[in-house]
Amino acid sequence: MVSIRDAVLQSVRCQSPRASNATLDSVLHHGLLRQEELVQIFTNLPLRYHPLLALVDASAESGPETYLRLILRSLGLRFETQVHLPGVGRVDFLVEGWLVIECDSRAFHQGWDRQVRDRRRDIAAARLGYVTIRPLASDLLEAHARVRSDLQAVVDAFGSRLTGRAAPQLRRKSAQRRDTPASPGHRR
Repeated sequence: MVSIRDAVLQSVRCQSPRASNATLDSVLHHGLLRQEELVQIFTNLPLRYHPLLALVDASAESGPETYLRLILRSLGLRFETQVHLPGVGRVDFLVEGWLVIECDSRAFHQGWDRQVRDRRRDIAAARLGYVTIRPLASDLLEAHARVRSDLQAVVDAFGSRLTGRAAPQLRRKSAQRRDTPASPGHRR
């Protein structure tokens, strides 16, 4: 057995950059370490790993959310995480003020009751003028290039129609914000 600090140190060295970011996000999200402790861990890593620290965001509730955030950053899209929409509830991502993206996994979206709830939320969001898509967690983890291409196609297809439309600009409630500062490219 090793400490959480040693486990994080080794995982950053052994994992791909995306997987490392998912691990770091999770460690912060679940309160296993604080941002200051992560900074300390990175003092023991070679400089080539240090850019990962700037990408950490404790608002990610799952690895697929981290992977999606990195895809959105790579596309240069404006986004907010964990946004509350009236009549809908909290959504994983609000992109460019009009696109809701939910990161669905089998574990949390299995069964008819959950499917009914998700569909009702999607209709409620559409009534407010939002487009909702739900990439599969498995695709985010295993086929990120395809997901990136698909997201770009959705933004291209709908973005021109929705440009100039008065989309509500919502913010997470201050009580829901995490202590982690926004990373470059993560726009709140």
